[in-house]
Amino acid sequence: MGSQVQVTDELHDYMVAHGTPLDDIAAELVAETQALGDVSEMLTTADQAGLLTTLTRLVSARRAVEIGTFTGFSALAIARGLADDGQLICLDASEEWTAIGRKYWERAGVSDKVELRIGDGHALAASLNGSFDLAFVDADKPGYVDYFEKLVPLIRPNGILLFDNTLAGGRVVNADGPADRKEFNAHIAADKRVDVTILGIGDGLTLVRKK
Repeated sequence: MGSQVQVTDELHDYMVAHGTPLDDIAAELVAETQALGDVSEMLTTADQAGLLTTLTRLVSARRAVEIGTFTGFSALAIARGLADDGQLICLDASEEWTAIGRKYWERAGVSDKVELRIGDGHALAASLNGSFDLAFVDADKPGYVDYFEKLVPLIRPNGILLFDNTLAGGRVVNADGPADRKEFNAHIAADKRVDVTILGIGDGLTLVRKK
């Protein structure tokens, strides 16, 4: 068994620096989001964005769904990985934050691939139909089990689902750690319909393969 690398801030910066760099459009979107202040903590990390684009390409995704779009950084990453005729449906409650993303999707030439639906995430997820190749969820954490149960039947075999913030800064191992994350992690680990891997990237990113 190999030794476990401790990912310090310095090492994380090195890993990001030696991955595919953000282009000017993505970098400007990150900068505008960070200028919003504390709310920018909801921003997907650069290494997660790179992984989203790569995974979208690896599964040859033509149809994807995102729940929790914020300022559109992760949506930009997914849309860039889609097939030329691909579609990404984004579900979010905020017109304000997603309006920022719309500008950058247009600049990046992917706006025709993105369909934004505004409203309650759970109600919007319940209205989804058809088959999807990929799903990314970065929304209300107590709702993760519900999102998972709504999405799994819609994902094609060998398609993938990704859930962000599943390690809660490492607090999931504490006795007083977030119950919603603990419940979700245990729920999907026991589900025979999927394979589950939790990645130590960002605040914890769970990769789920539909069998």
